[in-house]
Amino acid sequence: MRSILLSGGSGKRLWPLSNDSRSKQFLKVLHGPEGDPESMVQRVWRQLNDAGIATQALIATSLPQVEILTSQLGDDVRLVVEPERRDTFPAIALAASYLYSVESVSLSETVAVLPVDPFVEKEFFEVLATLPEMLDKSGADLALMGVVPTYPSEKYGYIIPQSASSSESSNEYVHVAKFQEKPCESDAALMIEQAALWNCGVFAFKLEYLINLLIEMELPIQYDEMLKQYGRLEKISFDYQVVEKANQVITIPYKGFWKDLGTWNTLTEEMGTAVVGKGWITEDSHNTHLINELNIPVAVLGLSGVVVAVSPDGILVSDKEASPRIKEIVKNEDQRPMYEERRWGCYRVLDYTRNEAGGEVLTKRICISAGKNLSYQYHLLRNEVWTVVSGTGELILNGQRRTISQGDTVIIDRSMLHSVRAVTELEIIEVQIGSQLIEEDIVRVSTEWQDIVQTYVKHA
Repeated sequence: MRSILLSGGSGKRLWPLSNDSRSKQFLKVLHGPEGDPESMVQRVWRQLNDAGIATQALIATSLPQVEILTSQLGDDVRLVVEPERRDTFPAIALAASYLYSVESVSLSETVAVLPVDPFVEKEFFEVLATLPEMLDKSGADLALMGVVPTYPSEKYGYIIPQSASSSESSNEYVHVAKFQEKPCESDAALMIEQAALWNCGVFAFKLEYLINLLIEMELPIQYDEMLKQYGRLEKISFDYQVVEKANQVITIPYKGFWKDLGTWNTLTEEMGTAVVGKGWITEDSHNTHLINELNIPVAVLGLSGVVVAVSPDGILVSDKEASPRIKEIVKNEDQRPMYEERRWGCYRVLDYTRNEAGGEVLTKRICISAGKNLSYQYHLLRNEVWTVVSGTGELILNGQRRTISQGDTVIIDRSMLHSVRAVTELEIIEVQIGSQLIEEDIVRVSTEWQDIVQTYVKHA
């Protein structure tokens, strides 16, 4: 079985920690087995490794998430990158074309698709592993995992099974009659009485099924061609395009633990500690959480049932039950992300100003992990001034290589090629000055440090 993990979205319901480049699955607010901070995607990837299926998995994602996925999961994770965001059907079609034409996966192979951030225990992956067998036994087009509900929720979609007396049903799976999106609580209660299941977004199919569907739709099945034509694919979910139109769909009930940590009130239930970062919560504050990413203390006094989240992007103080409403408040906010994780470390925006003449000045604090390096690159729209705050590194500037350390200043004019490698963890204050300060103003010449040294360093 091959697995496709879908990693997308901006996670506005977890603002201000989540933004367009750091979705909810990348927030390190959970605890790993050793008590270390862990994100949702790191937790799921660890569980896939424990289940022995990570080596057969790839992640379908968008370009803005490539750096943070590499940073959190390592360089070995296999990614299929959308040229642009176009919803789940195009993303899965792109990944399927990659499996078929690049990896030469057999058409008879089962492909399982799941979100990159389900909060589940190991039993979930044991049920996931049964999907190939259930597809073979039933002869169905698609096999879904359905979570046995614990209460009538309005937040989830429901899978309505055929009557339990149907001869087509079995003890291991049931055939699906229809789907219902996010019903009201009373309707959800009636559905649960009919043995309806929560739709957790996990399903499987034979690779041949989807490849044939792409051919019928006159879409490419070769990966390179799919990339070229990706922009003409309709923005539509896999559920609407495929699942609800399939002739035979079965569902496998999952009775174990499953939770969607998509809002502050659900995420804080699983955090394990009330305070993350610098700050205090007084003892008369019950069921209250503080998550602070800034280097200034935050005190919460006498407030119960509240979440306080502080980041360079903003500050949230909310009643936990009301916290999902933040998505509506910030939905039109177009502020640039003030914090990003990259494959080499992270950066935080400290200040941004625009003068009357239209010039811009942006100040960042950059942290490069030991042994990591920036790409060999240049800019067309800005000059940069670096001041080394701590650590040591190797700088290559227009082919000249030298060591930099605390207190050193580097001036980088536009069009000057530059890269730096951290010998020890390296912190740099970077001041950008230019007419348009955007992340896209980077022309990368080379990424790997050894290639940069061997190809571009001038030797005496």
